[in-house]
Amino acid sequence: MTQQKRLTDQQKKFAELLVYNEGRKSAAECAYEAGYKTRARQAASELRNPKYSPLVVQYIGELRKEVQEKHGIDLDRHLGELAKLRDDAVKKGAWSAAINAEVARGKAGGLYVDQKLVMTKNLDSMSEEELEGKLKQILSDHKTLLEGVDYEDITEESSPSSEHNQEETHSDQKTIQS
Repeated sequence: MTQQKRLTDQQKKFAELLVYNEGRKSAAECAYEAGYKTRARQAASELRNPKYSPLVVQYIGELRKEVQEKHGIDLDRHLGELAKLRDDAVKKGAWSAAINAEVARGKAGGLYVDQKLVMTKNLDSMSEEELEGKLKQILSDHKTLLEGVDYEDITEESSPSSEHNQEETHSDQKTIQS
């Protein structure tokens, strides 16, 4: 594949649509609108890949830099503006707005990690055999972390307490049923 020396009008239009409609249109929609009617998604992928389209990627970067300069978007300015909003909210006694501004500052600064955990099965719904199997799997998966720990000691110690917990659960259920 030979490298191009100049951008085509179609490539320029794609880059401009992509940057100026960021968050409103997908890359495939921008490619389609730029004239890549067949296989727009593939064209969008190739146009954003520096291996295949280095000039387009460079042009997209230049456009994004222009947008940032035009709108004054950089981390320091953003954090400063959020701090100003927070301070104004504190002066007015708008504590909720002040807290929200401070949280937004923390998110912009990378202090918060938005993490979601999806569980498909919980321990309460597992049988005793499934629990023991899961425990053995965990022990074998992490045996390097447990060097010098006797596995039988762990399973023996956990067995009586699990029976004790079952007895407590049954006595709780009896109390509820009464």
